[in-house]
Amino acid sequence: MKYTIACFMAFFVAGGVSAQNKSEAALKAKINSIVSKMTLEEKIDMLHGNALFSSAGVSRLGIPELTCDDGPLGVREEIKRFDWASANWTTDSATFLPNGSAIAATWNPIMANRYGVVIGEEANARKKHIMLAPAFNICRMPLCGRTYEYYSEDPYLNSLLAVQSVKGIQSQHVAACIKHFAANNQELNRDSVNTIVDERALREIYFPAFKAAIQQGNAYTIMSAYNKLNGYWCSENNFLLNKVLKNEWGFKGAVISDWGGVNHTVAAANNGLDIEMGSSGPYDQWYFAKPLLAAVKSGQVPVKTIDDKVRRILWVMYHTSMSANHPVGSIATPAHAKAAYDIASESIVLLKNDNHLLPLKAGNIKSIAVIGDNAIRTFALGGYGAGVKAKYEVTALAGIKSRFGKTASISFAQGYKANYLANNTDAQNKGYDQPNQTLIDEAVALAKTSDVAILCIGSNREYESEAHDRKSLELPFGEQALVNAVTAVNANTIIVIMAGAPYDLNEIKKSNHAVVWVWFNGSEAGNALADVLKGVVNPSGKLPFTFPVSLKDSPASALNSYPGKGATAEYKEGILVGYRWYDTKKIQPEFPFGYGLSYTDFSISHFSADKSSYKKDETIRAKFTVKNTGSRYGAEVVQLYVSDPVCSVLRPEKELKAFQKVFLQPGEMKTVELDVKVGDLAFYDEGKKSWKVEAGEFVLQLGNSSRNISKTIKISVK
Repeated sequence: MKYTIACFMAFFVAGGVSAQNKSEAALKAKINSIVSKMTLEEKIDMLHGNALFSSAGVSRLGIPELTCDDGPLGVREEIKRFDWASANWTTDSATFLPNGSAIAATWNPIMANRYGVVIGEEANARKKHIMLAPAFNICRMPLCGRTYEYYSEDPYLNSLLAVQSVKGIQSQHVAACIKHFAANNQELNRDSVNTIVDERALREIYFPAFKAAIQQGNAYTIMSAYNKLNGYWCSENNFLLNKVLKNEWGFKGAVISDWGGVNHTVAAANNGLDIEMGSSGPYDQWYFAKPLLAAVKSGQVPVKTIDDKVRRILWVMYHTSMSANHPVGSIATPAHAKAAYDIASESIVLLKNDNHLLPLKAGNIKSIAVIGDNAIRTFALGGYGAGVKAKYEVTALAGIKSRFGKTASISFAQGYKANYLANNTDAQNKGYDQPNQTLIDEAVALAKTSDVAILCIGSNREYESEAHDRKSLELPFGEQALVNAVTAVNANTIIVIMAGAPYDLNEIKKSNHAVVWVWFNGSEAGNALADVLKGVVNPSGKLPFTFPVSLKDSPASALNSYPGKGATAEYKEGILVGYRWYDTKKIQPEFPFGYGLSYTDFSISHFSADKSSYKKDETIRAKFTVKNTGSRYGAEVVQLYVSDPVCSVLRPEKELKAFQKVFLQPGEMKTVELDVKVGDLAFYDEGKKSWKVEAGEFVLQLGNSSRNISKTIKISVK
């Protein structure tokens, strides 16, 4: 019987592969037929923008325009075809989805996939073929203005989430455009800086999520970054685009420039860029327009190179706009709102709960003071970069009123002024960091007479923005003075921080009993927050990056490699990014990578590996039992790190290699297995240009943050 089933499965798999190969061969033949009918001028027209968010098709051959749109937070409002002004549609209100670091904080690939499906469905409703998302550059340093868009500091966590985001988007026949390739880790001088990164750091830290998104997620498009990498612009970097992306990784789709990110015609054409977007001046004068036509005619760019670009674009089209059974799409639906709520709920991180003030016991509370500008602020729009014209966005104050308003009186005080605009000069923004004593006095008076104070502080979309970096880790707008004043008069003060990147929380961590981190958390942010405060939802988020005690503790600052000298930023820390740096250098963080508390407790036991010794082509099967030892339903993220104590090269103290988010009822226990390929314990050998697993002892470390390891096992590799 076993033999029969095995034969059937082999036949089934072989048949499936054969059918797939036939389908791919047929598509290739169809594309080649179309290319053979095109003039050189028609081909060139497809390689550059013909409007702000589209590139040309060939109408006589039935090839449509290729349309794209931002972005990571949802489908942006419709703008005019040739300028950035609103088109003033009444049908383009969309779902505002939690920001990238919020998705990463869920530590749940299922949530990344649901995010992608919503993006894809809403893109279809708006007739967009490519979504410029997800963005998942490594969070190398905490000040980067786009940290809120990106995922985490860890390549493994980034990879799992990126793959699922891409699969979700593309399940709707919409292309994901993964970005920004590569080593775009600061906004300051982003369009001129030359990042110097050794190949080992590229392969181990900055490339893995892109590789996974392509090879496992089958991403249809990728966006080249603004910066130079090791001396060459990313949009014309032969090593990046041809050698690694197209040849090594087998990328079949199209490389799109960032908007205005092209610098030359011949170098970009020959070194792997396929579509030029966002350049300035008349469209027919762009680098990939008349200048490219002239370069082909003069022999500087081969016709076969042009044909390859057109084939890639057509391949993307046959998977998106020209695909069979193309979904109609839907926008701002209740189902999308539910997805936004679920992601937001799982992303919220409980940083501190010393006196068990949380969850709030609604029946015992008669008055709540909600304080802080962020309690009434929305985050769908602001600053530079993509925003969303949200159909609605529930503020923190609205969420708290909806959950507590029937049993308690709720009053509001602004507490501080967020007087900072991204497009202002430093002189115009001067004084933004000063406390407003009048507003503080009003907040204190309210807090004194309330049972509980909920203090909503942090950042906003103006302060954290594309095109600039923050200058420090300090909380903006004089917020610390407000926190100190309110806490002094009301011991039942809950600090709620809304931001997308690390801040200095030293004083808050020391002085305040309850601290909650909630991100720029989408259309349902206020409801998700209120449900966590009330205990309807047990917080399960974990930090996707390290919070340093001081900026000088972070690697780029400690090594004086940010923002760089002149136009060059040398990544001197190499592979020691994020927790790899703090753990290896024994630097105590403010909050470690992977950290987050719960309203219940968990225990981890019976940690074992299936063997004590492995060959290099085998898989380690680690097993453990996790139990909810508390009284509430909740989830723990169990994290498996691996260390290589004796190695011929520097290895980090530990590296995340697997994790599982486990949901448990009170008293429930589950046995979980995490698989790690021995090959994934390799380091990149720059001398041999290959991955290497050295024989010897490795240590498997199990815990719930990079700094809270509860179980270890030693294994050996032959």
